[in-house]
Amino acid sequence: MTETLDAKPALWLRIAQFPLTRLILLGGIVFYMMGRSNDFMAKLAKTPLLSAAAAAGMVALALAVYVGFGRFIERRPVSELSLPGMGRELGVGLLIGAGLYTACVLILMVLGVYRIEGLNPLSFMLPAVAMALSSGFFEEMVFRGILFRSVEDLFGSWISLAMSSFVFGFVHLFNPAATSRGALFISIEAGLLLAAASLVTRRLWLSIGFHISWNYTQSAVFSGIVSGGDADPGLIKSAIEGPVALTGGSFGLESSLIAFLLCTATGVILLVMAVRKGNVVEPFWKRVG
Repeated sequence: MTETLDAKPALWLRIAQFPLTRLILLGGIVFYMMGRSNDFMAKLAKTPLLSAAAAAGMVALALAVYVGFGRFIERRPVSELSLPGMGRELGVGLLIGAGLYTACVLILMVLGVYRIEGLNPLSFMLPAVAMALSSGFFEEMVFRGILFRSVEDLFGSWISLAMSSFVFGFVHLFNPAATSRGALFISIEAGLLLAAASLVTRRLWLSIGFHISWNYTQSAVFSGIVSGGDADPGLIKSAIEGPVALTGGSFGLESSLIAFLLCTATGVILLVMAVRKGNVVEPFWKRVG
C-alpha cells in the first residue's frame, strides 16, 4: 500500500502562505518593528553608539522574523537573504550608493550650487550610522522583500515595480519637510533603482547596500537632508544655494534633477540587465496558462 507523499498543507498554512496574507502579516510585523527602531533611535539620539547598537539589534531581530516566516510558514529557502555572495553584493551596493551621491555633489559643485566651507570633527559622522542601518535594512525588507515579492507573485514584475515604487514614494510624504515633488522623484529614481537592484540579483543585499550608503553619505559626509527629514551636520560644512530644481529644496538632493537623472539612468541599466538575465516574472494567469 503506497502512502501519499504530496499531501496538501493544512488550510491555515495555505492561507498564511498566500501573497496577500504575507503582505499583511509579515509586512505589518516588520513595519511595526521599523517604527520601534525609529523610536529607540530618537530616544538615544544623544548617544550615537547606543543608538547604532539599538538599530542593529532591531535589524537583527527583524531579519530573524523575516527568515523564520520564510522557512516555517512559506516553507521555502529564503534565497534573497542567503549568505553566500552577500559580501560582494553588499559591497557593490555600498560603492554604487556612495558613488552616485558623490557624483551628484560634484556636478553641483561644478555648477556653483554646492560649496564646501570647512570640516567638522569626525565624530559628526557617528549619528547617521543608526539611521542608515535602520532605513537600509528595514525599508528594503518591507518594500522589496515583502511588498514587491508579494505583488509580483500575483501580478508579475512590471506591475509590482510600479506599485512598490509608488508606495515607497508615497510613505515619504510623512517626513517632516516632505514635498509632493520629492515623493514623486523618490518613486521614480529610487523605486526603480532599488527594485531593479533586487531584480537583477534576485536578492536584497545589493539594494540594502545602496540604500545604506546613499543615506549615510548624504547625511554623515555631505550634511544633506535625507528625504525631507531633519538636516543634521555631518563631516563637511556646506552651503547650497541655487534653484530648487538643482538643490532639491527642503526635501534634499533626492528631489534634484541631477539625482533624478543619475539614479533613474542607473536603475534603467540594472533593469535591462534583469530582463536579459530572464529574471522578470509574468503575471500568475500567464504562468498558469
